[in-house]
Amino acid sequence: MAPGGSAFKEVLEAVADCDIATSKSENNIIPIKGTVSLSGKQGVYSNNGVHELLECPVCTNLMYPPIHQCPNGHTLCSACKLRVHNCCPTCRYDLGNIRCLALEKVAGSLELPCKYQSLGCLDIFPYYSKLKHEQHCRFRPYSCPYAGSECSVTGDIPALVAHLKDDHKVDMHDGCTFNHRYVKSNPHEVENATWMLTVFNCFGRQFCLHFEAFQLGISPVYMAFLRFMGDDSEAKQFSYSLEVGGNGRKLVWQGIPRSIRDSHRKVRDSQDGLVIQRNLALYFSGGDRKELKLRVTGRVWKEE
Repeated sequence: MAPGGSAFKEVLEAVADCDIATSKSENNIIPIKGTVSLSGKQGVYSNNGVHELLECPVCTNLMYPPIHQCPNGHTLCSACKLRVHNCCPTCRYDLGNIRCLALEKVAGSLELPCKYQSLGCLDIFPYYSKLKHEQHCRFRPYSCPYAGSECSVTGDIPALVAHLKDDHKVDMHDGCTFNHRYVKSNPHEVENATWMLTVFNCFGRQFCLHFEAFQLGISPVYMAFLRFMGDDSEAKQFSYSLEVGGNGRKLVWQGIPRSIRDSHRKVRDSQDGLVIQRNLALYFSGGDRKELKLRVTGRVWKEE
């Protein structure tokens, strides 16, 4: 018997006394073998299916303390206890305030794989550490970086690049320099003044160029910034510059692209990019100042 095996058997027997039933198979977990890592460990985890007892029957998410049960032993998570108005969804009995301490104890003895195992994470974690890891796992899917609509699509970078091109019709460009012209007939209008996202393939990676108008206090401003399609640690390997000007003047911004792990709104609201006040933008546009005509140039380079 493996070390700690007898103690584990005892808590399993305690769960049996708690009268928790499951109809799912106990033999459908695939063992993973590997080496030790810093954040979690790689190795063989239990294939007895006990962790399936910890799935809430309502939301199917894993349950964390306090785990509730009805007088007949049916369990559910604390969030769903409120959702079902304190009525057991299995037997319809009132739930009351009974906690399944035995199941909580079993949870503490389990080691489970990261839920992003299929995406490449091979680490194994103690049950109560698993959730925290998954919130920051480098293999977790990315959210679609398109800012023109509330898009709920997630995936890895190649999948998102294809999604942006096929579904959002985003312009794709190769090269590490760019020269874009933004025109708006009514510069006093701020609502819906978001230009289509442009994606650049540079150094074998993808960068998202955003340019839009939004209200800052009582004044509208225009802002351009770059986001990196990858994690923050990789984004810091690159730098970029943006330049806009006219009438013998120019405004230059230099910075580090933000990872798309940071939402478009978070980056915009932090003003981490080239910010142009409307009066200056109209001055750059020339003419009668009744039409916005901005030319934004820039480049991306890799830090040595």
